[in-house]
Amino acid sequence: MGKIILGSSSPRRADILKKLKLDFEIIPSSYVEPHDRTDFSYEFVESLAYNKALSVAKGVNENAQVIGADTIVVIDNKILGKPADKNQAYEMLKMLSGRTHFVVTSIAVVKAPSLEYKIKSTTTYVTFEELTEEQIAYYIESFKPFDKAGSYGIQELPDGFVKNVEGPLDNVIGLPSETLLELLTFTKNNK
Repeated sequence: MGKIILGSSSPRRADILKKLKLDFEIIPSSYVEPHDRTDFSYEFVESLAYNKALSVAKGVNENAQVIGADTIVVIDNKILGKPADKNQAYEMLKMLSGRTHFVVTSIAVVKAPSLEYKIKSTTTYVTFEELTEEQIAYYIESFKPFDKAGSYGIQELPDGFVKNVEGPLDNVIGLPSETLLELLTFTKNNK
């Protein structure tokens, strides 16, 4: 099977791999994501995950499986990226307030050194409660969600934010474990 490499510096993704008791090393991807795209498509998110994994796998000369992942938040078919500042974070949370949005994580596993790959996306639907100005301001001030798509991390949201989650919660955190294990099994069976 070779070693497992996480092509991401995300502590949340690393935590999920640790919970799965996988032995892995981290080599952050050097792939630079385009930030000008706002319309959603699965192909776009999957290409981001693939390019992240590929940029790492190209530099690995031993048998390894490189995991690349990208998580996006989508509402009204528009991608909500990471907020640039407090105002943008506020606008995003206001947009999500009282509504259902969906979160997509695409995972690509690229085998090194052959560069064979498999990609799969997972979708989870999240419904927020109607949020007050105070709730939004408190969350932004306390948790500073500037490194998170859609301006929130579901694992740290205070009570009263989330009304319902339909689909895997770890997908919203950034790495759906069931999908990941399926992809790692695929590469194991196809040496």
